[in-house]
Amino acid sequence: MSPRRNRPPGGDRPADRTEQQESGLGASSTVEWQGEEWVVRPIAGSASAKHYRCPGCDQEIPPGVGHVVAWRDYGGVDDRRHWHRACWNARDRRTSKVQRSRNAPRH
Repeated sequence: MSPRRNRPPGGDRPADRTEQQESGLGASSTVEWQGEEWVVRPIAGSASAKHYRCPGCDQEIPPGVGHVVAWRDYGGVDDRRHWHRACWNARDRRTSKVQRSRNAPRH
């Protein structure tokens, strides 16, 4: 018996899939949140080379971890925020105003 293949039905054209894998970027999508349009782009772990701070949980996203980049549709490069995927999916239940203890490090 041959091994099972986990391929999505239909899928992209192979050229599009290869191009996205090489760049580490997924396809951008637009999401409405808080009455505004947001552009959301998934980032592969292999394309992530810096440390980022997730606004959903206020924890670091280390290099090599896949995550999501989101920014307002009218915003520029400086408005991009890097979120954990789970934090972005739970953004309505998360707050960006996390209370730190007195001795917590401020990165």
